[in-house]
Amino acid sequence: MWKQKELRLRARPRGFHLITDEIRSALPELAAVEVGLLQLFLLHTSASLTINQNADPRVRGDFEGWCNQAVSESAPYFQHVDEGSEDMPAHIKSSLFGCALTIPIRNGALALGTWQGIYLGEHRNHGGERRVMATLWGEGAAI
Repeated sequence: MWKQKELRLRARPRGFHLITDEIRSALPELAAVEVGLLQLFLLHTSASLTINQNADPRVRGDFEGWCNQAVSESAPYFQHVDEGSEDMPAHIKSSLFGCALTIPIRNGALALGTWQGIYLGEHRNHGGERRVMATLWGEGAAI
């Protein structure tokens, strides 16, 4: 069984945002899958997807702080600066974290660990709405 749909995530400020519940609610088809996989692919080059700690929001703040330290906007060697000082750093951060995730599905639910959640890394000051292609495949009742 296969299902594919494009999800739209509302615009968010720069930083790391927990989007697990938003993904779940956009995919009611998950409930019909006993065993399978969900592949999420972010259709952008200045944001990212990753999985990490879902309980303490300070972790997401620490991610943003580390990213800004590791990939500084003031680096004099950046040439791609026409779209703002955060644009090239956003592309690098997107490549570092990646734009795709594959998550197992077990008994109609994402098989994430107890403290795991899906993050959207918004690396632009004003990135706008983000689109994610979700591909669901597995066995169970008809999806």
